[in-house]
Amino acid sequence: MDTDTGTDAGTDTGAVERAAARRMWHLLEPVHAVVYYAPEAYEEAAALGYGTAERWPAYFAWRAVPLGAAGAEETTAAFHSFSPDMVARYVPESWRIAAPDAVLAARTRAVTRTYAALLGPGADTPGVAEAATLARRVAGAAVPAGPLSAANAALPWPGEPAAALWQAATVIREHRGDGHLRALREAGLDPVESLVSFAAIGAAPPEVFASRGWTPTAWEAARSRLAARGLVDAAGAATGAGRELRAQVERRTDELAAEPWRVLSDDEREHLAKALEPFWVAAIGSGLLPGVNTLGIGKV
Repeated sequence: MDTDTGTDAGTDTGAVERAAARRMWHLLEPVHAVVYYAPEAYEEAAALGYGTAERWPAYFAWRAVPLGAAGAEETTAAFHSFSPDMVARYVPESWRIAAPDAVLAARTRAVTRTYAALLGPGADTPGVAEAATLARRVAGAAVPAGPLSAANAALPWPGEPAAALWQAATVIREHRGDGHLRALREAGLDPVESLVSFAAIGAAPPEVFASRGWTPTAWEAARSRLAARGLVDAAGAATGAGRELRAQVERRTDELAAEPWRVLSDDEREHLAKALEPFWVAAIGSGLLPGVNTLGIGKV
């Protein structure tokens, strides 16, 4: 669905707003995601009793904890792209290892320590506090679109500016993610079809999406369903119809994500973008984030 409206000068206001929302997502995503890979976060997870030989035990704990002691079914629905079997390996075992309150406290410590390590004294400056204030306004304007955005928005705000900025980035990020799930449902794509169709347009190689735990059989079955709809060809590449459907999903995602950004003026948004620069530069420059990801940043 496209709800663009033009100005008298012929400017496509909806397209401008969607582009602005996508740009801010690109800036905020590293701010949010680096914590899932940071040594400090692994140390906090290990102190709680989570295994750290792979990143998934901590990932599921950190990301799902705002939902409380959620079960596997609830977590699978909220995360959407992970196979139910993969989620069940980690949830609800996460809450038998550590209670949600303890995980939330450890997550805040992990965030604070991560950014202290990445930015040094720069993690505690007026610019960080200013960025947190602006991002928090956007987060406050994000009407919950699903369980993860609602649960994160309901959490108390940390006192440390860097941790507050991370929480605001997380609310905004999960709001976008919940809107993306709505767009996928509107397009008639189930969780595994969503991944197969995304790989088909070149967002990332299929092997990157193997991290979501779907079996080859499930992947091929989804590809067959998409082929029957004329969305992928015999080689698994997107057809013209498949590319157009994914483009519609991205437009709809950006449209829904743009709503809370309207609380800031253009100047305030630019100010926030400038204030975020040290964070995303440090996150990307750390080498902690994977070079190719399942989100398609830089690809779509």
